[in-house]
Amino acid sequence: MNDALQGATARPALSLHKLGVACGLAAGAWLGAAEAPTKLVTMGFSPFVITLGMVAGVFVARWTVPMLLKGTNFLFLDTREKAHLMVWAVLAGMLWAVANTLTVFAIRNVGLAIAFSLWNTNSLVGLFWGWLFFNELRGSGAKEWTKVLGGTAAIVAGASVLAYATAHQSSIASGRATLGILAALGAGVLWGTMYIPYRKAYLSGMNPLSFVTVFTFGELGATLTLGAFFHHGLGNLFAEVEVAKPVLFWLFLGGFCWVIGDLFQQYAAKYIGIGRGIPLSNTNQLWGLAWGALVFGEFAGLSVYAKELVVAGSVLMIVGAIAIGMAAAPASELASWKKAMHRECVRYSLDEQRVTAQFEGEDLHTGDSGGRRWWEAIPMLAALGIFCWLGFIARRPILPVHTSWMMILLGITLVFLAVGGTLLWRRTRFL
Repeated sequence: MNDALQGATARPALSLHKLGVACGLAAGAWLGAAEAPTKLVTMGFSPFVITLGMVAGVFVARWTVPMLLKGTNFLFLDTREKAHLMVWAVLAGMLWAVANTLTVFAIRNVGLAIAFSLWNTNSLVGLFWGWLFFNELRGSGAKEWTKVLGGTAAIVAGASVLAYATAHQSSIASGRATLGILAALGAGVLWGTMYIPYRKAYLSGMNPLSFVTVFTFGELGATLTLGAFFHHGLGNLFAEVEVAKPVLFWLFLGGFCWVIGDLFQQYAAKYIGIGRGIPLSNTNQLWGLAWGALVFGEFAGLSVYAKELVVAGSVLMIVGAIAIGMAAAPASELASWKKAMHRECVRYSLDEQRVTAQFEGEDLHTGDSGGRRWWEAIPMLAALGIFCWLGFIARRPILPVHTSWMMILLGITLVFLAVGGTLLWRRTRFL
């Protein structure tokens, strides 16, 4: 590794760390909001229909949002240059689809707040894979290890306290609870493993917007396959979708929110690694708690002791997020990251100087992709038309909802979007 490349990596490290932390926290807010529509499973809709509705919304959003931000020429050029990563993006999408289906089963059986706590063990899985495959935390001193491991442990411990506290508010049968817990833990393992393709892509210089565009084919294909298998054919699955048509708007909206959160999560994984970025995005537990308790009234009847545990668990998670946010990678760890990047460049014959620049949000060839095309407006208008049509036929779900709290939480998530999006644009132009 030459000194010029090492210097280029070290120069923007602090600002990129702050950007990654901001993206991780914004991801938590939007991923938490995205899970709210899955409460529709309590109305008797099939978990596969719920997942398919969300994934359909994700599919629409993951084509239109990247196109809006960077244009099709940029996306096609980036995916063509990183063609070897297509299979990894599809694989990640398949893992996401299976995990998301498991979360719907978990929410149905144990509730949103408890399920959130359990599947957020994905941060531990991601931390392990980041260390094993991509040299994250290697070369760091005891101080950084303590911050990251301690912060991650605090987030998981806080989530566990929340789960313990909220479990007492439910009269769920033990058999259903066991299945729900296993489903949530399984989702955590799959989501934690899904981050391997994320990090592999970004160490190869791929743009997150390009990655998620390909990613969506894997998730849609896997969701359709699972739904068709468990409903004994696509015909039966689509018949169930027809029954759920009045609530598809809310599922599409949840999928759109998920895309916004996932894009922030992707940028966090790119700039600060999965060992730091994923635990930060897992503050979605706090937002899931807020949506479950304040909007859907899941905590009605909680004892004072249980409420105290909820507060304690929330504080633990916040402390953990602060610790991770302060754990900037030192120069010695950045050198280890560079070794992992060098390995990918050698394996796939990539231009290491350009990959380094892309990894830092400073692509050396940003002008090569050309301008926008007039026909890009067509998919944008089509997506808008789909949302308008679903909104026209939508019916308000028969769920107890506190509208004022819902508007407050939506307002806060929009603030995260504005701040995170502005920082990304100013620092990297969404590279």
